[in-house]
Amino acid sequence: MEFTVAQVQKATGAQLLGNSRHMGSAETRVRGWSIDSRTVNEGDLFFAIKGEHFDGHSFLGVAFERGASAAVVSTTAANAFGPLLEVADTIDALQRLARWAREEWNRPLVAVTGSAGKTTTKDIIADFLSVRLRVAKTIGNLNNHIGLPLSLLRIPADAEAGVFEMGMNHAGEIRHLACIAQPQFGVITNVGYAHVESFDSIDGVAAAKRELIEALPADGVAILNADDARVLRFRDVHRGRTITYGISRAADILAEEVSIGASSSAFTVRGVRFETRLTGRHAVSNILAGLAVATLFDIAPSELVNNVAQLAPGKMRGERHEWRGATVLDDCYNSNPEAARSMIDVLKAEPARRRIAVLGEMLELGHMAEALHRDLGRHAADSGVDVLIGVQGVSRLMVEEARRAGLDNHAAMFFEDPESAGEFLRDFARPGDAILFKGSRGTHVERALATMEI
Repeated sequence: MEFTVAQVQKATGAQLLGNSRHMGSAETRVRGWSIDSRTVNEGDLFFAIKGEHFDGHSFLGVAFERGASAAVVSTTAANAFGPLLEVADTIDALQRLARWAREEWNRPLVAVTGSAGKTTTKDIIADFLSVRLRVAKTIGNLNNHIGLPLSLLRIPADAEAGVFEMGMNHAGEIRHLACIAQPQFGVITNVGYAHVESFDSIDGVAAAKRELIEALPADGVAILNADDARVLRFRDVHRGRTITYGISRAADILAEEVSIGASSSAFTVRGVRFETRLTGRHAVSNILAGLAVATLFDIAPSELVNNVAQLAPGKMRGERHEWRGATVLDDCYNSNPEAARSMIDVLKAEPARRRIAVLGEMLELGHMAEALHRDLGRHAADSGVDVLIGVQGVSRLMVEEARRAGLDNHAAMFFEDPESAGEFLRDFARPGDAILFKGSRGTHVERALATMEI
């Protein structure tokens, strides 16, 4: 969306500053939005945000040199080379402007949250709605208190619907994001142990996810995963309509005749047969969420057979390739207990000579880290994983528990860093093996994969 500097000033309550050379710039049009001076394009509005390790005010000169139309600042900056919009807090101004822009746009908006699968589900929903509508969506996973406002400001003016994801680390964050985005549709994929370090228990995580449903208007629609008992209970707090989806429980959008193979999945919904290159129950569940939302826009399942068939894994989100005769499952993007168990189940379905799981430490689990890593180690051993490789930190306990559950010392190993794991695998892997790589973003398991393939 594009606005004038004057409109930005009014929406944020900013004071417009500038020397005589820049006075009269209030009607200058803002054509883009940036918080990083390195990515500023001609006509962008630059928000000088203060972070833990940087201060955007130090880069005002660079932003204007790159063509910024104006900058939002919280302190008066000398020699800024352009008009300044001074506010008390630049992040608050970004959020105020995003909410105002969303109200100006005033089209249907779908919000997606959950402990796992948010980004994939968001992309699937946007793909399905695009058969009928021009759809805006979160780029990548810009889903926090800064990323979501930027995503909203970047909605094309001609977009007819939007699909945006919402992430959280603490209670109250989803409620705040919903206040900015004002969704009419709320999708919750699941409740798991991701980010449990900030909560006393998984019930605290559930309450934080539930904030999205609590924020929906009376005429809004909650789209809930019936296979997750905690998520299903969220319908009790919603004043309006609820639509459910699932595989193992009765649901409005129910997958039947489900067949999950090593490289594809198939299922039937309302008499329509679907086939997809995405594998695992979690992938089917994400597609069901998309089908559920599509029905709310009067798009029938039968219209989406080709869309489902053409879905492909995102980068480091279940990508498959061959290396020296071995099948590599690259799911390095992130990890949590539920997502890791799902991918172990995918590995289990591989018709492989040996099934090797390279699992990095799962971060942000707090006081539950030991118990959850040990549980994952038992699950790996019980699922028929032939070799388990733990990478970094608490994953040592996962390996220890896998040994207790039956894997011998040569089949359950721990490495302090991903590069060491990769060096071992380079000589250890054999043709016919299937190797899963997965870990939390901060563990950088992709480096193990890259080192192995050198």
